[in-house]
Amino acid sequence: MSDNVAHALSGAGGGIIAMILTYPLITVSSRLQVQKDTKGIDAYKGGWDAAVKIFNNEGIKGLYSGLNSAIFGIAVTNGMCTTKAIFEKSKRPMSVVESIIAGTIAGSATVLVTNPIWVVNTRMTTCKVSLDEGEGERTKPRKLGTIATILKIINEDGLKAFWQGVIPALILVTNPIIQYTVFEQLKSRIEKMKKLGNLDFFLLGAIGKLVATSSTYPYIVIKSRMQLRQSSLESARYKNTWDGLQKIITNEGYGGLYKGITSKLLQSVLTAAFLFMYKEVLFKYTIAFLALRKRVI
Repeated sequence: MSDNVAHALSGAGGGIIAMILTYPLITVSSRLQVQKDTKGIDAYKGGWDAAVKIFNNEGIKGLYSGLNSAIFGIAVTNGMCTTKAIFEKSKRPMSVVESIIAGTIAGSATVLVTNPIWVVNTRMTTCKVSLDEGEGERTKPRKLGTIATILKIINEDGLKAFWQGVIPALILVTNPIIQYTVFEQLKSRIEKMKKLGNLDFFLLGAIGKLVATSSTYPYIVIKSRMQLRQSSLESARYKNTWDGLQKIITNEGYGGLYKGITSKLLQSVLTAAFLFMYKEVLFKYTIAFLALRKRVI
């Protein structure tokens, strides 16, 4: 059981560290994903342009909009994954197929539980704050906090809005399955040739996430757009995942399905790499701490 606790704590710690280190890239990629007009004066022309404009208009806080909700979402996700891991440890060893099925079921349950958190996070992250001209001075309007954002969603869209984008989110359950499959396959092969170090875990985590994100990215764009408040115009509203895909292709071309992919790939790769690297380091320290605590008690 101590190993399960150690895995839970190290996984949560690694996830939080990785999230904090790469969050500005999440903000940039999210805003590019939901941007439909690329020709306006305030439109982001690319990842670097988005980062500069966000920093100039909103400061460093703008790059970290919604971080609290994201950390909470990661904590809940890790908690549910840990529960699954403990359950698996209590049974006979699972086959690869059984593990994938269990992962899919657990991932789907996690999506249904955490989707409201990510709806709040998406709306906070993608909310632009521009400089307004005051009487002889420029002022920055304040952004809504987490609680205020939740209340606004309830007042304007109702409780059902918290499950917007849940279908593409369920499809994205395959993302971590692809990531961990690639990671474990490469890890098992390389371990036969040499002992793995922190740099190896970093690179393997990066490769696994690169493959997973590249193959599922269009659904990330659809999910982000569906989690925003939907337009009252029929032509601009996404009725479902398929309708969203068709409208993006029709109005923006196939390139619209991959908006912000450069920033997202960089963020995803770094997040996965940092997660695996810090998880391994934190796991060793956690095991040592639990062993010491057990001896003291």
